[in-house]
Amino acid sequence: MDGNSLMRTFARVIVLATLIGAPITASAQSGIASVYPGGRTASGERVSAASLVAAHRTLPFGTRVRVTNGKTGRSVVVRIVDRGPFVRGRVIDLTPAAAHALGFSGLAQVTLAVLR
Repeated sequence: MDGNSLMRTFARVIVLATLIGAPITASAQSGIASVYPGGRTASGERVSAASLVAAHRTLPFGTRVRVTNGKTGRSVVVRIVDRGPFVRGRVIDLTPAAAHALGFSGLAQVTLAVLR
């Protein structure tokens, strides 16, 4: 394999990895957050309404995410333990405790930042 061929292959791998990994490793995402009561989760954990956890469609279980309320500027760090939300336009489901920390009780415009 010559140098040019190797560089082209490397570039293709980088582009492919970026496209495949984008939904999972996105460092920031905005949208609507909703509140859900918890209970038995897709990760097998039992969640109470008082815990600071959340559901996200694609982030790996255990991922820590800073959620910031766009209206109040308040933020909270939650851990992803469940899948959802399954309503179009919503990006995260939060327990009532997490929503209370952000200052809302129904729906809110939020920004997510994955913590490394």
